[in-house]
Amino acid sequence: MKRGLIAGLGIVAAGGLWFVLAGDKSQAGTIRLMPGDAAIVAEGADLYAAHCASCHGADLQGAPNWQSPNSGGRLPAPPHDASGHSWHHDSATLFALTKLGVAEMIGDPTYKSDMPAFGETLTDDQIIAVLSYIKSTWPQSIRDSHDMREDQS
Repeated sequence: MKRGLIAGLGIVAAGGLWFVLAGDKSQAGTIRLMPGDAAIVAEGADLYAAHCASCHGADLQGAPNWQSPNSGGRLPAPPHDASGHSWHHDSATLFALTKLGVAEMIGDPTYKSDMPAFGETLTDDQIIAVLSYIKSTWPQSIRDSHDMREDQS
């Protein structure tokens, strides 16, 4: 009886996680960044300075040695400028990563990351503003590449 109850609870928990992730990903599939909207970019710059710059750098340069694990075994914050890899990800992925955090986004609650989930700190519109600000700093060729990625998703 106990095994059946535990198994049932596990199925319910997994189903709940799938529902949360599927709901956020389907919503995020409609995410469009607005790097050309000056008001949104300005709001995003302020939010980035308040919530992101301490790890990702005031100039979006990322932490030193961001591709090598730190003493805690975790990867430091990557850059969000053209030297990084943020622009290799579509807006839906960037949005989900920011809102949910890495562990929840990939469905592995044991995954350890220094990247917090901002879903309870920032609204969806504020997350879009931050991501729009980041995209606004990329060279036009990279923005164009990112736009093509968006059109394919």
